[in-house]
Amino acid sequence: MHTTSSSPSPHREAEASYAPLSSPLTTAIIQVKGLQKRYGRLTAVRGIDFDVQAGEVFGLIGPDGAGKTTTFHILGGIMEATAGDIQVLGQAPRKARLGIGYLTQQFSLYLDLSLDENLRYIAGLRSVSDRDFAERRDKYLRLMSLEKFGDRLAGQLSGGMKQKLALCCALIYKPEVLLLDEPTTGVDPVSRREFWDVLAALANEGVTIVVATPYLDEAERCNRVALMYEGQIQQIGTPTELKNSLGLHRLEVRTSQLQAVEQTLEAQSSGATAIRDVQTFGDRLDVLVSDIETGETQVRQLLHQAHLPLDSLDQTQPTLENVFVTRLRQQGLEPPFISFPRSIQRDRSRLSTDAAIYAHNLNRMFGTFQAVKNVNVEVRYGEIFGLLGANGAGKTTTIKMLCGLLEASSGDISLGGETGNLRSGALRRRIGYMSQKFTLYDDLTIAQNLEFYAGVYSIPQRLRREKIAWVIAICGLEGQENLLTGQLPGGWKQRVAFGASVMHEPEILFLDEPTSGVDPLARRQFWRLINDFARQGTAVLVTTHYLEEAEQCNRMSFLVAGETVIEGSPSQIKNAQPGKLIEITPDQNQAASDVLKQTLEFWRVSIFADRLHVVVDDPHTEIPQLRDQLESNHIKIHSLRSIPYSLEDAFISTVQRSQK
Repeated sequence: MHTTSSSPSPHREAEASYAPLSSPLTTAIIQVKGLQKRYGRLTAVRGIDFDVQAGEVFGLIGPDGAGKTTTFHILGGIMEATAGDIQVLGQAPRKARLGIGYLTQQFSLYLDLSLDENLRYIAGLRSVSDRDFAERRDKYLRLMSLEKFGDRLAGQLSGGMKQKLALCCALIYKPEVLLLDEPTTGVDPVSRREFWDVLAALANEGVTIVVATPYLDEAERCNRVALMYEGQIQQIGTPTELKNSLGLHRLEVRTSQLQAVEQTLEAQSSGATAIRDVQTFGDRLDVLVSDIETGETQVRQLLHQAHLPLDSLDQTQPTLENVFVTRLRQQGLEPPFISFPRSIQRDRSRLSTDAAIYAHNLNRMFGTFQAVKNVNVEVRYGEIFGLLGANGAGKTTTIKMLCGLLEASSGDISLGGETGNLRSGALRRRIGYMSQKFTLYDDLTIAQNLEFYAGVYSIPQRLRREKIAWVIAICGLEGQENLLTGQLPGGWKQRVAFGASVMHEPEILFLDEPTSGVDPLARRQFWRLINDFARQGTAVLVTTHYLEEAEQCNRMSFLVAGETVIEGSPSQIKNAQPGKLIEITPDQNQAASDVLKQTLEFWRVSIFADRLHVVVDDPHTEIPQLRDQLESNHIKIHSLRSIPYSLEDAFISTVQRSQK
């Protein structure tokens, strides 16, 4: 667990101000007025106000150093506020602690105890009766799909299962308020969706939930969201209200010349046009415009004048990430993009033609267990390729074989044109590797870590100072180079680890979950840098659990149980999905979900705040049946419409169908 007192980000003194977009209608379970917290000269929280209603899922969204964890510590009664009036369950948080469940960032499970032993220990601390324990244990393990694993050691659970067990531990004493500080960091998409459906079920039972997350696709599942930055709340509202308040519209532009089109449109984004922002994704550009019709006309005209191709242009709704980034940019808070100081010129004739990473019929056995089964991978120079899958799908094992860290049981591998010794020093100096568990030394300073990696990668002495300075700058850590790396929050560690992995200008870059726990602004900067390296000829292979950012990949493949089940560009994979994705807004959300799951497979129905996402294979037949099913259970449908598949929806559909 960390508090924002350990954050290296400097805070600026300013008056707290935000625009609440929706007003509470019932008595608040949590009331926060003028909350301030200072650590010496550092002000971590600067006079924030918000209320949370009974049974509400309330999202506290912001980057590392925003003040989220400090706010959670105060709400949980762990520390006192410097100033302000904070009420939880009608009393001071310290007095309300028996009614509060708190899941910290580093959930405190005992890894050498079984699942049941962890639950019994927590129940004993809270004096839960044997009868209540047995009833709640069965209820919550069944809700989390953990009922078959009672005697398994917590240390042997997957990341998603550990998070579910930690949530069970927080629920076993039946709290009225649940505080969840970034509960799904590192959890795969399938487990994450199950986790959020559990939260919706708990909220429906009257549990009040406050959740912090750096992932804005998750914030779509909250009833209301507070955007927090540098100790202040910038805006509060429902996800729909926040997106509508932006006053901007989003165009998805697809073209065969992404870089040229991006440069053409960016050149106009600060001028008199309707174009306000341009962001590159794997096979498209997202363009924010102030007026949808004018913006579309101007985009078409600009590309026509520049003789650039336009494959398609679609109008769509802004995302919460658009809202968050735009609000901070309007205040001048977005960090500048700092180009990498290059000393090597790449042979650009190889771009998109030569294979930098190649594997054919790759297999890996661990005893009698086959972790990877006949996997084929081809990544070209200048390409970003995503290797995606749930926990245990074989992603990390595949990456370790591809970069020579683990020997394949069978199959052919070529790395940078080498097919023999993949562990040679000469080849390794051409490769960058950032692992899931950031490979920094916590007991060294940031500068010492970077000096160490500069030496490992044989960066000439005359270039080291400039390249280390670049890493420090992109991390926003100027003047704090002598801080111990172990004191950094996870998101900052990830930034330093990324910088360390690219200082030597690798031809091939392996990134294993590089942005886990990284906030939206920093993640956007990450991907600008990754795209910049790719455009200079670096081949990039990346894994991520967050499908919204996987849209940044040019191509990707999904692994299920060690096998490739689908491959293509983000658009190709979404378009390949059978059936339709339907959005239903009912008057009783949880009840509607429960009813539909009586006849539909569980993965086909998921709760998003006040809406449901439902996957149907035969819309003409199934939609009337869904209407009849809901209406016969006295559930009114406010709206029902077909919506495009997100990459997460496509991933879950593909994984579940393949497992079936």
